[in-house]
Amino acid sequence: MKLLEVRNLKKEFDGVMAADDLSFTINKGTIISLIGPNGAGKTTVFNILCGLCLPDSGETYLNGKQITNLPTHRIAKAGLGRTFQNIRVFPQITAMENLMLAAKTPTGESIFGALGRTGKVRNEETEAEKQALYYLDFFGLTEKKYQLAENLSQGQRKLLELARALATGAQLLLLDEPTAGVYPETRKKILNLLRELRDQGKTILFIEHDMKTVMGISEKVIVMNYGKKIAEGTPEEIKKNEQVIEAYLGRDNGSA
Repeated sequence: MKLLEVRNLKKEFDGVMAADDLSFTINKGTIISLIGPNGAGKTTVFNILCGLCLPDSGETYLNGKQITNLPTHRIAKAGLGRTFQNIRVFPQITAMENLMLAAKTPTGESIFGALGRTGKVRNEETEAEKQALYYLDFFGLTEKKYQLAENLSQGQRKLLELARALATGAQLLLLDEPTAGVYPETRKKILNLLRELRDQGKTILFIEHDMKTVMGISEKVIVMNYGKKIAEGTPEEIKKNEQVIEAYLGRDNGSA
C-alpha cells in the first residue's frame, strides 16, 4: 500500500537543479534507499519532504494527503520523522527528556491545559514517559536515560535521534546516513533495529553512501544524479545498471 508519493519535484539553486522533475513512490512497511554521488540532490529531497525547503514546483503526498509546502510541525504531525547527517539531539538535557519532548501531547500544547495541569495533561505526561522508556529499551539506552545527551557516544546519540523521531508517532522515517561515523558493532545494531522497525510496520527511506549497507538492507533503491532519478529497482537490478555505474565511476561530480 502506497505511503509516500512524490510527483514531479523541481528545485533549483543558482542555476543548479537539485531536484529535476523527480517522481517516486514508497510503499508501507518497506526499507528504501536513496543514493547518488555527492551533489546529486538527496538531502534537498529530504528537506523538501519534511518542510525545511520549499520546492519550485511538484507535489508530495503522505497517506494520500498533500503535504507540499506545509510547515514542518504539521508534516511531523502527519506522520513523517527525520534524522540528520549531523546529529541534532538536545545536548544539555537527558536522553529521557529528549524523548519526552518529542511525544505527542495535544492537551499539553494548549496553554490552558498546561497552566491548569488537568488530569488529561497528567495522563498524557505519564503516557509520554511510558513511550520514552519503551524506546530507550528498544534502542538499548535504558541505562543512559538520565545522562545528558552531550555525554553520550556518537553511536548512542544516533540511536537517541532515531528514537526521538519514532517518539513523535512517525510512520515514515527519513534517515540521513544513519550508520555514518559509528563503530561496526553499532552499525550492525542499527541495521538490525531498522529491519525490526520495518517488520513492525514502519517505513524507512534513507540516504547512505556505503553500498554494502544499501545492497544488504534495501528492498528498493532509488538513484539520483544531478537532481534526476536515473534508476530505480531492486539492489540486484541497480548493481547491473550502466547509468548507475557511470554516475559513480565515470564522472567527476562536484558537490551541491
